[in-house]
Amino acid sequence: MKNGVQRFGKFLSAMIMPNIGALIAFGFLAAFFNGSGWIPHEGFATIFSAILVYLIPILIASTGGKLIGGERGSIIGAIAVVGAIMSDPNTTMLMAAMIIGPLSGFCIKKFDNAIEGHMPAGFEMLINNFSVGIIGMILAMMSYLVIGPLMNLLLAVLTAGVNVLVEHSMLPLIAVFIEPAKVLFLNNAINHGIFTPIATAQAAETGKSIMYMLEANPGPGLGVLLAYMFFCEDKKTKQSAPGAVIIHLLGGIHEIYFPYILMNPLVIVAPIVGNIVAIFWYNMTGAGLVGPASPGSLIAYLMMASRDSMVSVIVGIVIATVVSFGIASVIIRMSKGKSLAEAQAEMADRKAEAKGISDKELKKTENVKKVVFACDAGMGSSAMGATKFRNRIKTQRPDLTVINTSVDNIPADCDIAVVQITLVERARKSVPQAQIVTLQNFLADPALDLLYEQLTQEQEQIIVAQEESVTEQVQIQIAQQIETTEKQILVKDGVQLNLAPVSKEQAIQAAGELLAKLGYVDKTYVDAMQEREKLVSTYMGMGVAIPHGTSQAKDTVKKTGIVLMQYPEGVDFGDEKAQLVFGIAGIGDEHLDLLSKICEMLEDEEILETLKTTNNIEWILERLN
Repeated sequence: MKNGVQRFGKFLSAMIMPNIGALIAFGFLAAFFNGSGWIPHEGFATIFSAILVYLIPILIASTGGKLIGGERGSIIGAIAVVGAIMSDPNTTMLMAAMIIGPLSGFCIKKFDNAIEGHMPAGFEMLINNFSVGIIGMILAMMSYLVIGPLMNLLLAVLTAGVNVLVEHSMLPLIAVFIEPAKVLFLNNAINHGIFTPIATAQAAETGKSIMYMLEANPGPGLGVLLAYMFFCEDKKTKQSAPGAVIIHLLGGIHEIYFPYILMNPLVIVAPIVGNIVAIFWYNMTGAGLVGPASPGSLIAYLMMASRDSMVSVIVGIVIATVVSFGIASVIIRMSKGKSLAEAQAEMADRKAEAKGISDKELKKTENVKKVVFACDAGMGSSAMGATKFRNRIKTQRPDLTVINTSVDNIPADCDIAVVQITLVERARKSVPQAQIVTLQNFLADPALDLLYEQLTQEQEQIIVAQEESVTEQVQIQIAQQIETTEKQILVKDGVQLNLAPVSKEQAIQAAGELLAKLGYVDKTYVDAMQEREKLVSTYMGMGVAIPHGTSQAKDTVKKTGIVLMQYPEGVDFGDEKAQLVFGIAGIGDEHLDLLSKICEMLEDEEILETLKTTNNIEWILERLN
């Protein structure tokens, strides 16, 4: 039940979160240019009306369709929601969009599955285009006749319910649910999956909504952090609190205070009461925001405040902070909780649980025949991870196949999929029957050591396969290696040494520009490398990073090539430093030989450390080529 609620909330928020920028644009336009705004302007006011009525529902429906049915789901979702919009153009169809989008994606996905393998050659484009058009037309009409009116009715019921709570001064009690749910589920599912659609509909009618304020108020969490900063006996925790205050208050990252509550669960009373009092104040003064405060920082909160609510909003933040601080201070001084490190570990477990991740023991390992390392594009980080793990385990498990691929194309016969934690959901969709192993990086992660132990612990009971059983595969690999070596995908001009420290983004940009300069890729590939880094870090561990483009950028690769950027002082990749940055552009498997050689060098600590500091390009080329 709990996991089901978590997954449902996460799915709802996944439709809203990518489109928060559009909601913020609507909020700013409304705050400045509507009739009661800072600078009333009749012409500009029509812009935010169009964004609210047309653009935002279409974006949300498109996102929902894409989550289920990919790019075709995105298109058909956008088509279908127009029917709901036109059924009542005076109503904001956000909730309708959150229904129609996934439904459209589901329909086109089922259609694609049904015709897979049955399309006549040469008719693919015709069938694909017409199927989207026809199904989209049918769903748009259904949305006009059924879904739009039903969602309009549902919205009216929900709005009436909220109004009843407001009129009877019961709305503050919702904080009893909000604060614990934030710690358990994280906050996006609550705020953007539930409150934002209702708030946006209210804002369209009244110009502001209190619903935007319920979860995003930074005051309750700020009070908790300040209490720990002044009254905590644990020195480490006390010293960490000021930094957490800044991140929470200005950065709007509410997750920063969750471990402090887990240190002493009774402290949850403080933000609950603080938020109750603040909501009561906002309800009494008629305060509201014109758009979502995302993230929930002081800056975003004030920027989204309506003109007539600015003072009330500030006072509400102060009230929540003072009340939360007072209660938390008493609790902290009276009791001793767990350490900050323990609480952070528990928070990580809760976060993983909310994403559907588990660390269960592997099933009978002698039945495991294929392990797949998967990343977004399937050519860089996963390739190196697979090569290193394959080299490590091949003597113990010659019967085991270890390959790499993109996370969306994991083969059906996969027994274990190894992915980074942010790609778990995509991996589960790709191979629901496989076991999932999650890690932070592909080269030096404790999860890989555990996987190795589990896969080799029953080795004495396993009959070692004959060498001839893998001869063909080895021959193919050797042939690929010879062909790759002849192509010289790492050249002298592709190696740059003793570079001064830069940011991660600058290092990736430099590697991409060098790939483009040497004719390996188009210039657009550089942007794809930056996008890939935003999805999942390409830091591999042991001071090595291998930035590369997304799977969508494969068409911009002209030929296979790798460049090496050496930063002796290191480049910050999150919590780790990379002294070696390998920029990669690959066609097929042509780059795997060089990645294999890089992995071999990583096994030799002396060679690896030399590679990080050497000035001898010839020495590098000799070992890699």
